[in-house]
This record gives sequence, C-alpha cells and structure tokens, in this order.
Amino acid sequence: MKRWLPFVKSDPTVAVIRLTGMIASSSTRPGLNDETIGPVIEKAFSKGKPDAVALEINSPGGSPVQSSLIGARIRRLAAEKDIPVFAFVEDVAASGGYWLAAAADEIYADPSSVVGSIGVISASFGVHEFIERHGIERRVHTAGKSKSMLDPFRPEQPDDVARLKTLLEDIHDNFRDHITERRGAKLSDKHELFTGEIWLAQRAVELGLIDGIGHLKPFLQERYGDKVRLRRYGVRKGILSRFGAQIFQDAVRGIEERAAYARFGL
Repeated sequence: MKRWLPFVKSDPTVAVIRLTGMIASSSTRPGLNDETIGPVIEKAFSKGKPDAVALEINSPGGSPVQSSLIGARIRRLAAEKDIPVFAFVEDVAASGGYWLAAAADEIYADPSSVVGSIGVISASFGVHEFIERHGIERRVHTAGKSKSMLDPFRPEQPDDVARLKTLLEDIHDNFRDHITERRGAKLSDKHELFTGEIWLAQRAVELGLIDGIGHLKPFLQERYGDKVRLRRYGVRKGILSRFGAQIFQDAVRGIEERAAYARFGL
C-alpha cells in the first residue's frame, strides 16, 4: 500500500527472472525460447517500474537464434525503460547461456560456476554402413544438389562438411560480435576467449567475462539496501503438464539436458 501513497518513499524493488535449462528452438518442446519466456520478460520489466531486473541463469546453451532473440528482448526493454540488468550464474552459463548472461549490464557468479563456451557445435550420426549391412536401400530424389546435405544415411561428403563449417563460422562470428559489443573493454586481450573453452568464475573475472563473485540476494541488498523487495517471474507449467500429460516429453527433455550439462562436468 505504501508504494501508492504520495510523498512516501517505497522500498526498492527488483524483478527476478529465472532462465534455466536448455535453450530450445521450438515452443512445442520444454526449455527456454523467446515465445514462452518473452511475455514473462515483458511483464518483469513493466510491472510496477522495478529499480532493476535480475536474471538467474542456469543453462548449458542451445539454439543460437533463440539465445539472440531472448537477449535482444532484454536489451530492448532495458533501454526503453532505463532499467539496469544484473545476471547471476548458478551452475553454468555456457554457450547460449552465456549469450543470455551477456545481455546484462553486470554478471556475477558463484566461485564454482562454469562460464564461457563461446563457440558453435553441430553433432549428428552416420548410419550408412549399418543400413548397408542389413540390406536396406536408401532412395532419395532431390531438385537442387545441396538439398540432401548431411544426409545421415549416406557417406559424409566433403562439400557438405565445407558448407556446414561455413555456417558454423558465420554463427560464431555473430556470437563473438555480441560478446565484444556487450563486454567491450572489460575483456582481456591476453587470452583467446572465443575458442569454446570454459572457465570457473574466478578465472572468468580475470578474463573480463564476468564482473565478480556474488549471489543474488546479498548482492542486491548491498546495492539497494536490506529492505529491497524481490519479485520473481518464471514460466508456469500448464494444468495438463502438472497432471502428467507430458511425462514422456519431460523424460526426453531430462535426458537431453543431462547430456548437455554433463559436457561441463555437472
């Protein structure tokens, strides 16, 4: 009530947005994507004019496009509403997860947090020898010589690999540009930062990838006072999901996420 009374100073308020899990390329599968988290971000920046927005990040990465869309939305709202943004890394902010962290004005992490992996990866399987051994004939007809690029049912083609590497390098350039723009002069010029390497938080501070070691609530209390109020925002599960209608989908997601986090020893 005090917030709406004239001439009475309100306690500082910080909106906290939780960004956790793999960054998915589709809203039809669980995970972070702009379609599902976008309205949450809009609400966090708009409701009650917060003094700041804090991002709780725990993500091993995922879709570069969704990472870019979410990060761009955060930056647009921060600029429009003149609100500072702080990121707090939990277990990991790697690859697309670090892209999201870099959307903040300042980044903080636990001493054991994993940060970095500024690179791009593409992984698949080749099963052409398996189907040949079992007498299975693959029949594919295309118009356009590159239409069946990287078909897992045929031997890998050098031209396909060259095209893929060009695509990956172009995406990597976009990633590098984003980090360079956001972190600027903070980045160390004594170490190559864009190789896909990962670091623990203290080393990441030395390299300029993050701004310091710190946890969300103590940091915000130090910055805005002990009476700072935290308003938390996140994606709510639908009613069918709560009653187990998506058990299989959630199980598959769990396997995928477990594999993604395992890449960073988590």
